[in-house]
Amino acid sequence: MSLNQSGWRPEAPVGDSRGQGAQTATGNRALMLEERLIFEIGSSESCGVDLPAPDPAAPPARLGGLERAAPAGLPGLSEPEAVRHYTRLSRQNYAIDLGLFPLGSCTMKHNPRLNEKVARMPGFADVHPLAPQGAIQGALAVIHELGEWLKALTGMPGVAMSPKAGAHGELCGLLAIRAALDARDDPREVVLVPTSAHGTNPATAAFCGYRVEEIGATADGRVDMTALEARIGPDVAALMITNPNTCGLFERDIHRMAEAIHAAGGFLYCDGANFNAIVGRVRPGDLGVDAMHINLHKTFSTPHGGGGPGSGPVVFSEALAPFAPLPAVRLADGRFHLVEEETQADHGHGQSFGRLAAFHGQMGMFTRALAYILSHGADGLAQVSGDAVLNANYILRCLERELDAPFVASGPCMHEALFSDKGFAEGFSTLDLAKALIDEGFHPMTMYFPLVVHGAMLVEPTETESKAALDQFITALASLARRAREGDPALKSAPHFAPRRRLDETLAARKPRLVWSEE
Repeated sequence: MSLNQSGWRPEAPVGDSRGQGAQTATGNRALMLEERLIFEIGSSESCGVDLPAPDPAAPPARLGGLERAAPAGLPGLSEPEAVRHYTRLSRQNYAIDLGLFPLGSCTMKHNPRLNEKVARMPGFADVHPLAPQGAIQGALAVIHELGEWLKALTGMPGVAMSPKAGAHGELCGLLAIRAALDARDDPREVVLVPTSAHGTNPATAAFCGYRVEEIGATADGRVDMTALEARIGPDVAALMITNPNTCGLFERDIHRMAEAIHAAGGFLYCDGANFNAIVGRVRPGDLGVDAMHINLHKTFSTPHGGGGPGSGPVVFSEALAPFAPLPAVRLADGRFHLVEEETQADHGHGQSFGRLAAFHGQMGMFTRALAYILSHGADGLAQVSGDAVLNANYILRCLERELDAPFVASGPCMHEALFSDKGFAEGFSTLDLAKALIDEGFHPMTMYFPLVVHGAMLVEPTETESKAALDQFITALASLARRAREGDPALKSAPHFAPRRRLDETLAARKPRLVWSEE
C-alpha cells in the first residue's frame, strides 16, 4: 500500500478489524445502514402529502361499483423518507459501476456515459410512439441507421427492430420460420436444440407449439454432429443453436449444420446472446444462419437495469426477410416511413407474419446502441470482440490450476470461461464458493449453467475490464477455490459480511413469502 503525501498510510485497526461482536444501538454499521421494510417505516394511518378533504357535494364516483371498500393499507411516507429508503436499499446492491460483474452469457460491460447523454437528448427521450411520422423523422432515422449497421455486422439482408429482448427475439425468429413454412404449405412439428444452447431456446420453441428434441454434445463441449445429422428429417422446422455456445466455445461445424438443415428444408436459428465474442470479425449470415436475435443490452452496451429495458432486434436471411414482423422503418422518396398494416403491401411487406409488439421498440436503447457503434466504428468493434476473448482466456489460464476447467483442452475459449466444482472437498459445492465471493466484494458468476457441466461456474469478464481488475478477481476466486478444496467450514455459512446472511434457497423457492403482514 502506497503512502500519501503526508507520509501516513491507512491501516486496519488492531484486534477485531471487522468489528465482529461490536454492537450499535441502531443496527447500522457505519455507512452500511440497516433498512427496515417500507411498511415498517411508514404508517397506513398517515400520508406523505397534504390533500384536501373530499367535497361532500362532489358528484358520485364513476367507477361502476368498483370503489374501494376498505383502506389499501399502504404506508404513507414523506418524500425524504421515500427517497432515503430506496437510496439505502440501492447501496446494498451490486452494479457494473461498482466493479467487475462476472455473470456468464450476460455480457455485463460498462455502459458509456456518452450513450446516456445521447439517449437523453430532446426528440429522443420524449418521443411519443403515436407522434405523426413527419414529426419524428430523426427518431425513425436512428432506428433505420441502427438496423443498417446490424445488417452489415451480421451479413443479413433483413432486420426487425421491435422485439423487446432476447427471448422475444427468439419468438420473432420462430414465428417468421413458421410463416415461411406455412407459405409453402409445409407444416413441421420439431425444433432441434443442442444441450449447449441457451435455456430460453427450447422454452421458446415449446411456446410456439413445436416439439423440442435435444441434441447432445461431444466430449469437447460442441454439438454432436453425428447425432444431429442422424436426426434431421422432413419433420424438423429448425435447428436452434447458440454460437459461441454456453460452454464458451465456437461451434466450428456450423457450416456443416447449416448445410444439413437446409438440405432437409429447415432453417437455422442462431441465439445471438454471445455475439460480443465475434462482432466485427464473423458475420453469421456467411455461416448459413437464417435468423438471429441481437441483445443490444449485451453486445452494444445498453443497460441491463433491473430486468430491462432490453432490446432484441432480429436479423433475417433472404429466405425469411419477407416474413419479418411489423412495424418496420423504410426509406423511400427521401423520407422515413413507419410501415404498418395499412401500408405493408406498398412497401413489400405483404407476407409479414404480423405484429409482435404494440410499437416500434425501445427508443432509448436504439439511441444508446447507435452511439456505441458510431463511437467505436468497424475497427473498434473488432477490437471489442478481440479484447473480450483475450480477457476470458486470461481468466481461464490463470485459474485452470485452481479450478477444474472441463473444456480447457478444447482450445481457447471465446468470451467466457467455464469451470466446475470437481475437486472440492466432500460436501462443498459451487453455491458455497459463489456465496463466499460476495464477501470478497464481487457479484457471483453464473452458477449451474450450462447443464452439461456439473457444478458449473461461468465467468464472462467482457472487454471493459482492466488487467488490474481481472487480477483482483482472479486472486479472490483462486483463494476461494483453495478453501473449497481444503474444506474450510466458513464457506458453508458465507456470506459473512453482506447485509443479509445466506437464505434457505430451497425453502424460499418452494414457500415464498411475497406479501408483507404484521406477523
